[in-house]
Amino acid sequence: MARNYRLSTGEAEADVIAWEGDTLVFVEVKTRETADFGPPERAIGEDKRQHLVKIARAYARKSGTAWDKVRFDVIGIVMTEPPTIEHFRDALPARRGRARA
Repeated sequence: MARNYRLSTGEAEADVIAWEGDTLVFVEVKTRETADFGPPERAIGEDKRQHLVKIARAYARKSGTAWDKVRFDVIGIVMTEPPTIEHFRDALPARRGRARA
């Protein structure tokens, strides 16, 4: 549906927004040259999570999607040869209950 989607305020960005069946998926992609300082997916802090929730709420409203049909995934990429790519489905707890946005 969208890549590098930003709110009109420019304060937050979602890397990928896609549909999987009737689920609206917001995907955060984290890439690192090496895993020396931990896996890339560990780089998602509370601020980024809150920004993703804010984008998701706005996009879900705009598309008429119920909040229980929203999911947050993370893709971690380490630039080894060949690259190591991991996909974490439902990786962020933002959709449980009423998330702060």
